[in-house]
Amino acid sequence: MAEFTLELNDDQKQVRDWLHGFAADVIRPAASEWDEREETPWPVIQEAAKVGIYSLDFYAQQFFDPTGLGIPMAMEELFWGDAGIALSIVGTGLAAVGVLANGTEEQIGTWIPQMYGDADDVKVAAFCSSEPDAGSDVASMRTRAVYDQAKDEWVLNGTKTWATNGGIANVHVVVAVVDAELGSKGHASFIVPPNTPGLSQGQKFKKHGIRASHTAEVVLEDVRVPGHCLLGGKDKLDQRLARARERAASGGERVKNAAMATFEASRPAVGAMAVGTARAAYEVALDYARTRTQFGRPIIDNQGVAFQLADMRTQIDAARLLVWRASWMATTGKPFESAEGSMSKLYASETAKKVTAQAIQILGGNGFTREYPVERMHRDAAIYTIFEGTSEIQRLVIARTLSGMPIR
Repeated sequence: MAEFTLELNDDQKQVRDWLHGFAADVIRPAASEWDEREETPWPVIQEAAKVGIYSLDFYAQQFFDPTGLGIPMAMEELFWGDAGIALSIVGTGLAAVGVLANGTEEQIGTWIPQMYGDADDVKVAAFCSSEPDAGSDVASMRTRAVYDQAKDEWVLNGTKTWATNGGIANVHVVVAVVDAELGSKGHASFIVPPNTPGLSQGQKFKKHGIRASHTAEVVLEDVRVPGHCLLGGKDKLDQRLARARERAASGGERVKNAAMATFEASRPAVGAMAVGTARAAYEVALDYARTRTQFGRPIIDNQGVAFQLADMRTQIDAARLLVWRASWMATTGKPFESAEGSMSKLYASETAKKVTAQAIQILGGNGFTREYPVERMHRDAAIYTIFEGTSEIQRLVIARTLSGMPIR
């Protein structure tokens, strides 16, 4: 088991510097354009594929880093470049995590490569869980999956929303209800292969931030997928549902559902994204404060500015430490007994919102214009307290874990 350390090894430093260079040289120069266009930055994704960043091999290497720091380090550097473009590069990873968390080895080997494609033919994937009436309240999910035993097929019907890469993805991972009486315990995840009839893109959302990342509804109308597209397989599902029914009858412990298994694995990574955005805004503000003069001296000479920067840096470092701790715990198999994964996502996302707002304040009128990147960073930061579990849900998870009570 890897010991927890705050020092990156030489290999990790090399990867970090490589990613930072790509973020500085490729992502940042394109950030403003794709934010304005509100379109998927396919040329940037392809560049990332050509150098090996957008690939199954790269994410596998970071995912299996024995220290657990590979993924958060990568997320921080890419999102330091630009959150919208970075999410377009890493968005496929949530669907991949969904397969890794719930799928068999055969399913992992079959479907994850198809999510990425290759440098000559780049593909993306989408994880589809949220619905118009079921966001934080996953128990209200209405998308249904019914098993057709005669054909060994599952039939999916429903509408998903807020799906990153939804409708443009080569592979969709869809969470659906298989037993409505069990609430959130009666959910399962399904692979919808490329070009499956009945799946279509609904509304594409015009967003406040992360505008270079495609977000849309996914409509499923009598979508038929083979039995082997049920992640984990039917035998495992039947066993899990049977246990859930027994526990529901006896009032026993709760059973995790398919979507939550994915989100628990990805929360520290989202925290790292927030750290990257916060760090980027802080660096812009620090540089501005050093060079901007008022009343004959740099504005950083004023305590009102200098103390803000001190707080910003302290909060960013604290957020990173929470993210690293949770990532190390997840990799080394230590349970989140105090909801450490939710802690990391909560604190880092709130820090990103606060730090980017402070950056705008330090830049004054300039910070409010699109000539400087902090206004975009502030718009982007707003998503971190919302997606993959709102800050309110993270606090609920933490409170329930600490108290052992069904807090509402």
